[in-house]
Amino acid sequence: MTQNLRIPGPTPLPDEVLDAQSSPMTDHRGAEFAEILRGISSGIGGLIGASGDVLLLTGSGSGAMEAAVVNTLSPGDRVLVISIGAFGDRFAGIAEAFGANVERLDIAWGEAADPAALTAHLATNPPYAAVLLTHNETSTGVTNPLRELAAAIRSGPGDPLVVVDGISGLGAMPFEMDAWGVDLVVSASQKAWMGSPGIGIAVIGEHAWAAIERARMPRFYWDFRQARSFAAKGQTPWTPAVSVLFGLKVGLERLLSEGPERTWARHEAIARGAQVGMEAAGLRLVAPAGHRSPTVTAAWLPDGLEWAPFNAAMRSRGLVIAGGQAKWTGKILRFGHMGHVEWPDIGDALRVLAETLREFGHPPDPVATEAAGREAFESALVAR
Repeated sequence: MTQNLRIPGPTPLPDEVLDAQSSPMTDHRGAEFAEILRGISSGIGGLIGASGDVLLLTGSGSGAMEAAVVNTLSPGDRVLVISIGAFGDRFAGIAEAFGANVERLDIAWGEAADPAALTAHLATNPPYAAVLLTHNETSTGVTNPLRELAAAIRSGPGDPLVVVDGISGLGAMPFEMDAWGVDLVVSASQKAWMGSPGIGIAVIGEHAWAAIERARMPRFYWDFRQARSFAAKGQTPWTPAVSVLFGLKVGLERLLSEGPERTWARHEAIARGAQVGMEAAGLRLVAPAGHRSPTVTAAWLPDGLEWAPFNAAMRSRGLVIAGGQAKWTGKILRFGHMGHVEWPDIGDALRVLAETLREFGHPPDPVATEAAGREAFESALVAR
């Protein structure tokens, strides 16, 4: 049975990425590897409108988040974390673990942060060294209005760093680092970039580099200064995940070939189809209209439906989706649709979802569910 992997990451890989990852090893201090590393860094920077350094770190997205914290802050620094879900909470936890004086602006799960509320908060509090925030929160399926939030931070008191968790958004949705005033953003290979897990991505602007020079949190493996020094030679300080980089190169080339506008339109249209299809199946979406993620859709489980047996039944049909996290464990389901994804993947997933709901006593028509989603997808794609 073919598995339809519809979780928020790791994402399915194109065949050519899989082929690339099985290539023979190369010298990670040699000229061939240097060309690969520089090509990936340049391509990522171009796709996200960044003129700063793009550093490739061997580790997870959470490792890149830790690297962002320890390279730019000192113990005791006042830091504001805007949290709209589990990964915003993780950013706060990392900063607290290394001694930052963290203040949280907690937004109700399922909602996006309000730029006006952020402006008011910043105006009535002493300046912060940094503001940490999430662009796209996969635990709730909500996208923050990042451009407006960054503008609010820039117009507030002091000169705080704007540090963004862009792990599940970069490569799939609009992002203009320089134009929006983002100082540092992190991502990871296993999301929209269509690579395997193992490479954290950090993109660093001039304002962040100034903070890096005065930061006093402990760092060794994650030291951006070391990473930049070696990147200038086409290398990494430590042995990299070479095979992952082989695949990431090919995934990035696919995105560059498609072009960012078409990539964004594809993700938006697929997300719209998933949203309408899930509603046609009788599910209630978590995120409000206008803040629904183009890379993951979350919906409430019907009353009385237990996640574990329902999930097992879907998996027996080849569909693998994600459940809720933290305080929403057993309360929601989450469909991932980023990177290597086309409509048939989501259409099949919606049909299996509806079939399984019927098995558990809920009424959706699998054919009508898939048809509603497909119509919404096609309409959204034409509209773009």
